[in-house]
Amino acid sequence: MPRPMPRLWVIRHGETEWSLNGRHTGRTDIPLTARGEQQIKEKAPILVGEGKPIDPKNLCTVFVSPRQRAHKTFHLLFAHVETPHHILTEDAREWDYGEYEGLLSSEIKERRADWDIWHHGCPGGESVEEMEKRVDGVIAKVREYHKQYHEQGLNTRDVLIVAHGHLSRVLISRWINFPLHLGTHFNVEPGGVTCLSYNHNSLAEPALNALNLYATLI
Repeated sequence: MPRPMPRLWVIRHGETEWSLNGRHTGRTDIPLTARGEQQIKEKAPILVGEGKPIDPKNLCTVFVSPRQRAHKTFHLLFAHVETPHHILTEDAREWDYGEYEGLLSSEIKERRADWDIWHHGCPGGESVEEMEKRVDGVIAKVREYHKQYHEQGLNTRDVLIVAHGHLSRVLISRWINFPLHLGTHFNVEPGGVTCLSYNHNSLAEPALNALNLYATLI
């Protein structure tokens, strides 16, 4: 009987004041709202634990963005179980919005009416090409873990990333071999859970299994 296919779980941090009002939050290190913390606390025992979708014994690697909104989300999710070893990495940080940090889309369009992050990137921050390169690097690391598990019987099944909205949307698009700009078609809600894996028991067929599991839609 073939071993179950490896998975990549991607969780966006819970609600912040800026995610609530639509401000672009990249480098700014703001906390979760009280409601954001409660949302994560409520879903933690449903999502994480023995026999649950994210079973700690299945996690071979966990990557967490160093921004407190992501790090806090991770710790709240695992507060009721032994916290797995995790790696804080800037590779999982949000898109660097540069000059557009903290602005609403409407405010950005006052500066550049045709602005579209998926094609134009952010002046003073990350370009589309830089974002794609960074995310592709993360995917390459994940797939190496998956290859070791699936083909060599090393490690355990799953990788987890706790990160941000645009990072998640780019990652989903690039995981399934879509151009980065098609990430615009994936909504990733605060606290939402994405599951990425493969079709037909083949690492050559990456797939999107689930999107916005346990998210509180607003």
